[in-house]
Amino acid sequence: MPNTARAIDMLKTLVGFDTVSRKSNLALIEHVRGLLAAHGIEGRLVYNDSKTKANLLATIGPNVAGGVVLSGHTDVVPVEDQDWHSDPFQVVEKDGKLFGRGTSDMKAFVAIALAALPDMTKAGLKRPIHFAFSYDEEVGCVGVPSLIKLLNAELPKPSAVVVGEPTEMKVVTAHKSVTGVRTVITGHEAHSSQPHRGVSAVMVAAELIEFLRAVSADAAKRGPTNPLFEPEHTTITINRIEGGTAPNIMAGHCAFQWDVRSLPEEDPTVYIRRFTDHCRDVVLPRLHKISTLCKIESVARASTPALKPEKNSDAEQLCRMLTGDNVTRHVSFAAEAGQFQHSGLATVICGPGSITQAHQPNEFIDVSQVELGVKFVDDLIKHLSR
Repeated sequence: MPNTARAIDMLKTLVGFDTVSRKSNLALIEHVRGLLAAHGIEGRLVYNDSKTKANLLATIGPNVAGGVVLSGHTDVVPVEDQDWHSDPFQVVEKDGKLFGRGTSDMKAFVAIALAALPDMTKAGLKRPIHFAFSYDEEVGCVGVPSLIKLLNAELPKPSAVVVGEPTEMKVVTAHKSVTGVRTVITGHEAHSSQPHRGVSAVMVAAELIEFLRAVSADAAKRGPTNPLFEPEHTTITINRIEGGTAPNIMAGHCAFQWDVRSLPEEDPTVYIRRFTDHCRDVVLPRLHKISTLCKIESVARASTPALKPEKNSDAEQLCRMLTGDNVTRHVSFAAEAGQFQHSGLATVICGPGSITQAHQPNEFIDVSQVELGVKFVDDLIKHLSR
């Protein structure tokens, strides 16, 4: 079977596993481990604390330094409340596109790597190819640290890590960091006809959200900026809020989640401190005049470091050689690439599909992108066999 057809078949299999982040990925991981075992390759698992999810690490070829890590996450984002025209967990091919959850972000890259297993095992690799497949990337890149720890502790040092997030097979050498924060407001309940006797946690949240909007606007206006990113400045967004018990009760509780996506040269904690200082020095004293039990508590729930440009790193040189792409590109989304780099490994992002399809209803990848990904892996195998 031609390599592209094998990759598409593998993609159909992987999409068929519902690995939305709130669910287990073990069925998919065990399937992958079985594929590896059929070729005499050990798939080593690193479980989460509850043993409901696992990372997978495998080495194809000799156990020597200078190999290449192909990295991908196995989880996908939810499909609820999205207008899908077909079953999200069944690949539908139409007009040269493959529709399904995770086709672009990012099961196609994993599928292409797995479909190439027969070629890898027969190639006589002089340097290894490592598979590093993670869980829970979509909820803050929280699964991959234990995988990176195992890789660095027990494998000869690889020369390059390729994180296959969708970049249309173009080489990306930097991404922003992301820090997610949950802010919880404790108000003071009272009848809504007597607002002077209570503190509406929902109204306080609205005030704080407006403050964050202003901080984000200030970052856009004052910088720093980097035109290689879009947007070219650090951003703050609020994407979830919940609170209150009834329309006629001053809300006693409200919580919202927000994130800071900062340029690689910026420290995101500066923005978080600006917010918490404002809460402590400006907002809380006013609330305490009504009730000293009022609180504003903010906790950083996940933080992923930026991928910083590392000019002419082994990873960059390798991917530019394999793709022929010599344009400098940065992306605003965060990925596990920054974590690999932070651990001391040369890392770039390069994978099939478009990020504009990620997290969308009717997500798809063009078959032409799968073909480009297959060529990339084929050429990588030849390169490491010389």
